[in-house]
Amino acid sequence: MQGSCLCGNVTLTTEDKQTFEACHCGMCRRWGGGPFMGFHCENGVEIEGEEFIQTFKSSDWAERGFCKQCGTHLYYKLIHANLYTLPIGLFQDVEHLTFNEQIFIDKKPAFYSFSEQTTQLTEQEVFEKYAP
Repeated sequence: MQGSCLCGNVTLTTEDKQTFEACHCGMCRRWGGGPFMGFHCENGVEIEGEEFIQTFKSSDWAERGFCKQCGTHLYYKLIHANLYTLPIGLFQDVEHLTFNEQIFIDKKPAFYSFSEQTTQLTEQEVFEKYAP
């Protein structure tokens, strides 16, 4: 799968994905204006145009990358595990993806909801699964 930012200066390539997740934490909602919808890339991401990437260390264990030319959100990365989560919006041909998980479900505001049946993890469950 290959995706890019709005201006095309950054291209991300990863193995084909079948599922995606949504994060409802306050930081993700502030970052993107709503839940962050993306997929995990355990086997790496090939990045072209790294000179156009700016990162922000959003916690002790993670950073967020964005294109410094157009501002497109490029990834959320767990630093200790070198695990990327890429926004599905970077990839234009993803009709085959299945919505399978929601994290920080206890932080989701009441003013929106999804109809799909997914696995749902609370903040505590997410930290138990991913925190170093």
